[in-house]
Amino acid sequence: MKFIQQLSIILFISFLGEGLNWILPLPIPASVYGLILMLIALQFHIVQLEQVQDTARFFIEIMPVMFIPAGVGLLNSWSVLQPICIPVILITLLTTIIVMGVTGQVTQLMIKKGKKK
Repeated sequence: MKFIQQLSIILFISFLGEGLNWILPLPIPASVYGLILMLIALQFHIVQLEQVQDTARFFIEIMPVMFIPAGVGLLNSWSVLQPICIPVILITLLTTIIVMGVTGQVTQLMIKKGKKK
């Protein structure tokens, strides 16, 4: 019963995100709206972490399985992707390095600010 309640909360917030996506004419996916709404609900204690924690943990555990259809789709589209394979690989490597560097710098900055307090 606990999982049904937690899933209901998550689905309701996702539904609200879908509603915002339908109302607001911005190019933002509904799932991002849902994540923002969940963050706001958790930050302002509208939803307690314990109310969604177990189901959210389950979703995180099964997340790798959700990438299988995308991988199969890429294999099926190989003939289309083959001509642009090298630029895509280079862009992916470059952006990964940039994201890792920026994340490291921000983390170090946050640690330094935390030690000053």
